Amino acid sequence: MSTVALNLAQVHQLAERCLAANGCDAANAAALADTIGAAERDGCHAHGLFRVPGYVASLRSGKVDGKAAPRVEQLAPGVVRVDAGGGYAPLALQHGRQPLIDCARTQGIAALAMVNMHHFSALWIEVEAVARAGLAALACTAYMPAVAPAGASQPFFGTNPMAFGWPRGERAPLVFDQASAAMARGEVMIAAREGHSLPPGVGLDAQGAATTDPQAIIDGGVLLPFGGYKGASIALLVELLAAGLIGQAFSFEAKENDNGDGGPPRGGEFILAMDPSRFGDANWLAHAEGFFARLGGIAGVRLPGDRRYANRERNAAANIEVPRSLHDRIVELTGD
Repeated sequence: MSTVALNLAQVHQLAERCLAANGCDAANAAALADTIGAAERDGCHAHGLFRVPGYVASLRSGKVDGKAAPRVEQLAPGVVRVDAGGGYAPLALQHGRQPLIDCARTQGIAALAMVNMHHFSALWIEVEAVARAGLAALACTAYMPAVAPAGASQPFFGTNPMAFGWPRGERAPLVFDQASAAMARGEVMIAAREGHSLPPGVGLDAQGAATTDPQAIIDGGVLLPFGGYKGASIALLVELLAAGLIGQAFSFEAKENDNGDGGPPRGGEFILAMDPSRFGDANWLAHAEGFFARLGGIAGVRLPGDRRYANRERNAAANIEVPRSLHDRIVELTGD
């Protein structure tokens, strides 16, 4: 596959320029480009430049307001709400993150309800920022039906990712981000683009038969929850937290209200932040570090996030290899 080598600054510039050319104001374009650049930097290509055509589609169709100005409200001592105004999640998160952190430090625990927004990025970026402020964080968001409930062959849940971050003092936080599906849909799409087969158990084809062909899943098939009913239960939990609790669309409602342009639907995100220093254990940091040391000392174990941090360190001074077809498509969408 032919590629184009870009450094991180060029990745950011390419994304920002394309988004600005298609209806984003400076604040929204920069926030989106920050998220896209972070994903490429850390080797999460399914949430990097790969997403730009989807962003552009939703801007051009008018579904998303590229000039949205988020509004922050304090609903309760421990609840912050950000109305994204029909815009994308990254700028809304920039507005809501510090109020959430301040609230959690005051109350010990606090929640951020993000509403009327379009989420198209990785969740680990969001919880890592909160964990670097010294707080534990849990985030989740629903999407559109793509995953069958356990025992079914029809989509009902979104891929419904959930991310968790734990602060580690001077060390980089422990962070994991995983879909409740056996594989994120973006990873399936990249596998189809590159002609790779999938592991067994990822999805079914349009006839409900098990398949390892990513294109068969995309073309009328369905993803499966990881671990059968256990993953389906987590998908259900995410629906209730990111939709039911904060008054946003469940995945099936998001699908019914979406215009089908290929971009992200409108929905919500739920983030919970907890200050470990307010839960009665002055030794919490050392205690947890002892746990990580014991876990990491087991042969074959890699702590969640370690590979992402290794990619970050390597890519800080290296180029990102972007598929030429994707690069050229983004340049075309920019109008250059």
